[in-house]
Amino acid sequence: MFARLLFFLSALLMPLPALAQSALSGLLDKVSAADLVTGAEGFGPVREDVPVVPVLKGGETIGWAFITSDFVSTTGYSGKPIHTMVAVDKDATIIGVKLVKHSEPIVLIGIPQAKIDALAQGYIGVDLVAEARSGGESHDLDIISGATVTVMVIDDSIVRSGLKVARALGLGGLAPDTAPTGPAFELNPDATAAPDWMTLEGDGTLRRLSVDVGQVNAAFAALGDPRAIARALTEPPETTFIEMQTALVSHPAIGKAILGEAEADNLRSWLKPGEHAIVVVGRGLYSFKGSGYVRGGIFDRIVLIQDDISVRFRDKMHKRLVGVQAEGAPGFSEADLFRIPADVGFDPTRPFRIQLLVHREVGPIEKLFTTFDLGYQLPEKYLRPVAVPVAAEDTGAAEAVAAQEETAAHQALWQRIWRDKQVEIAVTGAMLAVLTLVFFFQGFATRNERHFYWFRMGFLTVTLVFLGWYANAQLSVVNLMALFGALTSGFSWQAFLLDPLTFILWFSVAAALIFWGRGAYCGWLCPFGALQELSNQIARKLRVPQWTLPWGLHERLWPIKYMIFLGLFGASLVSIEQAERLAEVEPFKTAIILKFVRAWPFVAYAVALLVAGLFVERFYCRYLCPLGAGLAIPARIRMFDWLKRYRECGNPCQTCAIECPVQAIHPTGEINPNECIDCLHCQVLYRSPVKCPVVIKKLKRRETAAASSPRDLAGHPNHTNRNLLNEGTDHV
Repeated sequence: MFARLLFFLSALLMPLPALAQSALSGLLDKVSAADLVTGAEGFGPVREDVPVVPVLKGGETIGWAFITSDFVSTTGYSGKPIHTMVAVDKDATIIGVKLVKHSEPIVLIGIPQAKIDALAQGYIGVDLVAEARSGGESHDLDIISGATVTVMVIDDSIVRSGLKVARALGLGGLAPDTAPTGPAFELNPDATAAPDWMTLEGDGTLRRLSVDVGQVNAAFAALGDPRAIARALTEPPETTFIEMQTALVSHPAIGKAILGEAEADNLRSWLKPGEHAIVVVGRGLYSFKGSGYVRGGIFDRIVLIQDDISVRFRDKMHKRLVGVQAEGAPGFSEADLFRIPADVGFDPTRPFRIQLLVHREVGPIEKLFTTFDLGYQLPEKYLRPVAVPVAAEDTGAAEAVAAQEETAAHQALWQRIWRDKQVEIAVTGAMLAVLTLVFFFQGFATRNERHFYWFRMGFLTVTLVFLGWYANAQLSVVNLMALFGALTSGFSWQAFLLDPLTFILWFSVAAALIFWGRGAYCGWLCPFGALQELSNQIARKLRVPQWTLPWGLHERLWPIKYMIFLGLFGASLVSIEQAERLAEVEPFKTAIILKFVRAWPFVAYAVALLVAGLFVERFYCRYLCPLGAGLAIPARIRMFDWLKRYRECGNPCQTCAIECPVQAIHPTGEINPNECIDCLHCQVLYRSPVKCPVVIKKLKRRETAAASSPRDLAGHPNHTNRNLLNEGTDHV
């Protein structure tokens, strides 16, 4: 349920337009040759066959430079590519590395640039010939604390792209890759598709392009024509310019899921043998159809592109839809089917893109144009292999095999990371198992106040030292924003599987929300929360005064963290990078990931929050934590109410409300699930024979009954006494 909530929220986000050109062309001017390779004087022209440029010195080529993302598709923890420029010489030895562009939050804010530069310099001298022989494991990997995932992605992309370039150019005696042989693919008619729109988006059956007014204005401004800038759109930048989605509905299962059974039958009769069809739906200020097809019979705003094939749709290739039938489909102002002729060479098993042409009038009869791309790749579940040889000239099939190899490389990378963290995974699994048992058998666990106190302090210590400072498994609101971004720009599990402990913890949080609410994580598994509580307990031992805020003030401070969360979420709609910077309101990176080794303003902020927590227990958790707010929003979906209460709780007894560590219990006795951290202290009090008035009263009644009439005349135990001893707890 939590995952569905996240998915629903993510549907509101807007991805950036896809780049049609190579990354090298767009990033070459950001790095000088001298910065990349010591002594280099410049770059030569980009080769036409391979996206590489010669590195020149004294008029001679001393190496070849390229961008890793042009050759491998490994994405970082942000879900976006990490663009690294690499140079290799004629012997296939790396002679230069420079991190050019990325969206990794831990590198953007937190890791000093000197460490990143040192990491890059560590690859100089790596022998790619030796890497080819060892399977990419002949070099030492220098892990930066707190950036393990990012470093491993950079390492994987440098080595694999370097090997591809070396083989393509024949460097170091490495032979160019020969044409692969293997299975081709065809549509699998037995595949099934989900009936609801959100799932179809999540598994890649539907792909989306969303462009806002700010992006359109920026794209025209980049053309450098002042007339285009002067005629910029005046709507707010976040206004949706166009949201366009597409799917290959000529696959029977997809057609039935999106169009409905009746329209899918009509589609099959409309298509001739060998033809395919896509559905395109849209909404916003801009129409993907325009009105040109009415006059000239051609849709001049969209074109389908696959390799060197381009398909422009005419009115006879078009069919208007009343609407889509998938469950939960949003409302669209346009919904249309487009037929792809059989003779154009279109292959539905390979990637293609829908290019959207956007124009802006800059004169009476003059227009400027820019384009945005909506990429599409049919998910693997709709395909099946066909065991036929692949001809050397069949570049399409070769690309399909290359895509398979890339997928296999991604899988090998995250599997390698999971193998390297077997101990950490086992310890985390054991912690989750113990915590689950405590929650399921909380009556037994909380029977002895002293024993439970020391168990909790021990568990929090393990959370802080192991999960936090050692394993860096601190969840963050940045994780949520990364998930949103991934869901809107082509979701892939790969980016999330790269960090095993974070992956496991998020799944455990999703499960815990159903059973107990947010407290399972916030109260037990959050390293910074553990640091606050442990430091507060030490302060209590040192007799530091504890402040209890008046209930009225305390209740009005609660919403601050929700406003912070919504503010970050809103900022992510405009710029995910800016939102990640604003997420520094979380002190997690400073106190847990970087262990206070950071610039003094960040350290001062984290320390200030901890100092406040010495006087007001879990001050940050109560009032400022956006992650806690994000988890609290769905907290009420929990299926069970495990925390027991007496009818007397709140009226007249206020013991639990007074002693609750985060003041999550209303004076009237109700527990607020949005604020409760499930520390179980109220359950300790529920059974306390020295603090709970209800328990004390019952014990006194039993003692009085036992003293007045221990046995009846027949010598059997008194029935009244026996009933009192067997009396169950009276809770609501």
